[in-house]
Amino acid sequence: MAFTAILSNKFRSFLSMLGIIIGVAAVIIMMAIGQGSKESVRAELSKMGTNLLTIRPGARMRGGVRQDPSAMQTLKMADYESIMSEASLVTKVSPEVSSGGQAIYGANNTNTTIYGGSSEYLDIKLWQLKDGDCFTEEDIKKSTKVCVVGTTVVEELFGSKDYDAVGKTIRFKSIPFRIVGILKSKGYNNWGMDQDNVIIAPYSTVMKRIAAQTYFNSIIVSALSEELSEKAIDELSVILRRNHKIKDEAEDNFTIRSQQEMMETMGSTMDTITVILVVAAAFSLLVAGIGIMNIMLVSVTERTKEIGLRMSVGARGIDIMSQFLIESIMISLTGALLGIGLGYGGSWLAKNVFMFPSSVPLWSVGVSFCVCAFIGIFFGYVPARKAARMDPIEAIRYE
Repeated sequence: MAFTAILSNKFRSFLSMLGIIIGVAAVIIMMAIGQGSKESVRAELSKMGTNLLTIRPGARMRGGVRQDPSAMQTLKMADYESIMSEASLVTKVSPEVSSGGQAIYGANNTNTTIYGGSSEYLDIKLWQLKDGDCFTEEDIKKSTKVCVVGTTVVEELFGSKDYDAVGKTIRFKSIPFRIVGILKSKGYNNWGMDQDNVIIAPYSTVMKRIAAQTYFNSIIVSALSEELSEKAIDELSVILRRNHKIKDEAEDNFTIRSQQEMMETMGSTMDTITVILVVAAAFSLLVAGIGIMNIMLVSVTERTKEIGLRMSVGARGIDIMSQFLIESIMISLTGALLGIGLGYGGSWLAKNVFMFPSSVPLWSVGVSFCVCAFIGIFFGYVPARKAARMDPIEAIRYE
């Protein structure tokens, strides 16, 4: 009977479902984009190694003013050497010094960033060489002007990513560097940064000839494993606090962050954004529920005589209520099914056409379906109760 009533008013029933369809589709698409973004960020951070630890200068108070961490000069060569000789829970260590500027070859130039590191820098950052070799410990000792470049730098300076630039000499801030290796392409990361627009050189060369500084911007370390990252952080903290002569009650003048910690922070941020988007989309489901209740009230009014006739031949109040409740639930669940299909279609478009990271979590489909069932019951109850409480004599006489 409920199914027949819906089919007899196809257009009106579809309009009642429309709010549910749009609401469910919006929730699923928002959840898919949020989940996809979270997975994409995790995958991007994993490319740099899940056991990566980064040591940076800490912001300290001077005269009641907290200083900018980038201006602090707390990481020195002694720290790097102590970590190399004393740390037992790390496998590879490299200082990191960076400077932005213009690279030039002939009449071509490009803006890029040069990073100074040790011979283990590429291994820690999970860089791979396409051509040539990395610089050696001997190059670091002698502050040799050699470098490894990314494919974007090769393309901008030599006209093609496939150009054999090994052995060529480029200039960075007027300092000549001989190219000894070319990195494999990594492309753009999730933050829109071109990971191939880099030059990597011995840290001693960058410190003396480019940055003119005696301190490191950071020190990067590979822990023995991801599980031992926290213990490695504790071990590194002990070494650095001793080197910096920090008393027991004083705060550190450095910070150590693990890749896992960054993943959790980014994941938490993405979860918050997803919740906000889903809540905004879920308001359309509330509006859709009100729309269903409105249509059901109109339907009860239109079918007052029918209700009176059914009750006069023996239909109980629970029978009338069940009829209208089932009708409301059918409208809601049919809208949910169509909305789920539209949500999957929208997620596919977001991923393949608009290039948004998108991944539909299966539990969001189940939750959407259950919410729509609740909406059908909750907003269908008032019209169904109104129908069940009608006086059959008055209902038959209704005009």
